Amino acid sequence: MTAAATVPAPRVARNRGTRFWEEYRVEFAMLGALVLLSLVLTFAADNFLTERNLRNVMWQSTAIGIVAIGQTLVILTAGIDLSVGGMAAVSAMVGGKAMLETNVATGIVVTLLVATFIGLVNGVFVAYGKLAPFIVTLGVLSICTSLTYVISDQASITGLPDSYRQLGRGLVNLPIRDGGFAIQYYIFLFVALYVVGHVLLTRSKPGRFIYAIGSNEEAARLSGVDVRLYKTLAYVASGLLCGVAALILSGRLGVIDPDNGSGWELQSIAGVVIGGTSLFGGKGSLVGTVIGVFLITVLNNGLNLLRVSSFWQGSAVGAVVILSVLLERVFRNRGA
Repeated sequence: MTAAATVPAPRVARNRGTRFWEEYRVEFAMLGALVLLSLVLTFAADNFLTERNLRNVMWQSTAIGIVAIGQTLVILTAGIDLSVGGMAAVSAMVGGKAMLETNVATGIVVTLLVATFIGLVNGVFVAYGKLAPFIVTLGVLSICTSLTYVISDQASITGLPDSYRQLGRGLVNLPIRDGGFAIQYYIFLFVALYVVGHVLLTRSKPGRFIYAIGSNEEAARLSGVDVRLYKTLAYVASGLLCGVAALILSGRLGVIDPDNGSGWELQSIAGVVIGGTSLFGGKGSLVGTVIGVFLITVLNNGLNLLRVSSFWQGSAVGAVVILSVLLERVFRNRGA
């Protein structure tokens, strides 16, 4: 009896391995592309693997990576958020004005509240107003961009307090080698947000509801899911994370500029799509998103190191996005 009971164990292990591969096959493909690209750049550009350049890659990935977390949640519900750059800009500008009149803590809180409120507005119009996400968020992007220039009068906020700049420049010294090794605060925040987001999507009811809404909204509603509430929460999370990214960006640069966050909508969507999340909703993961964000960042970084004209860099990223969507469709259909 004991021997017979132990026979199925390897089969169970194989089944788990197969399920894991089936679930993350697109992510594995993108990870392979990232590794291959990194290897090519290692030989093609002498300074690619230097500590300075790797820190630069991490910095470039952080702000857009945080925004991409919220974008992933929205796209998983079969929506899209084109207003992320506008939300980041106007929330940082309003928070900066508040900070100058009060203190740093108030400025940070105001920044997060403004971004979250705008995300709530997006969610209410999309979920309760039943308007197309593309139209709503595009309109909000235009409004936010306009308000940013009105509030700032086209002027940047400079001379930010050192305590505020710690958000983008603060360091934690790790004694892992002679003299220690310094890691920026924002890297810890970046990792923590991805871990929380991954656990939320894979180990909680709200995460399962988000996938269910994206897969079949009507079926989710008939199953008792409050579709409007969870769709709204996805946009609220997107807004909040835009506020966080705006704080990190302005803290790092030491200036709050009206153009902060410009282009984040396209970069975040590209990272999410390259990571294997379906634009039709219901399929994808934050694991893929972080891979997609790094793939875009490493590609742009490598092109800069190789001194490729900036006019061609957009073409390279666009080609990668199209190929990623094609691969995602092939892998999903093969697994269906």
